[in-house]
Amino acid sequence: MRKLLILVFLVAGLISCSPKSTDKEATLATISDPEIMKYAIAGKTLYENNCANCHQSNGIGLGKLIPPIQDADYFKASVHRTIWIIRNGQQGEITVNGQIYNQAMPPNPQLTPLDIAQITTYLYNIWGNSEGIISSSDVEKYLQKAPDLD
Repeated sequence: MRKLLILVFLVAGLISCSPKSTDKEATLATISDPEIMKYAIAGKTLYENNCANCHQSNGIGLGKLIPPIQDADYFKASVHRTIWIIRNGQQGEITVNGQIYNQAMPPNPQLTPLDIAQITTYLYNIWGNSEGIISSSDVEKYLQKAPDLD
């Protein structure tokens, strides 16, 4: 009985000391529209293969080096700007949620308009966002003219 009690306390201690996740989970389960889901499923894979190394799978970035996407004012402010940056990259200082970042983001010329549409549809429909489908024709339109990058 004493061994069982010690085991229970050890397990309870390990559980209470385990790290707690404070970030929102990047989940497709919140998407109910099947058309959005088709884009988002492909977008999740593309994001994980092309973006998550720096921005992380959960979108929280890398400390003061790489800005977050999840709950980021800079990200939420402009779909056009996000699409432009994904394709063309970005250099220079930006401010995200009050924090200054100055790490260059490389361009991704290998991503097609459909790839970028799928990535942005995924990102803009998780973490509490609900932008809907961002189509490849939207991406093509946004890539014709540079947005305000501030």
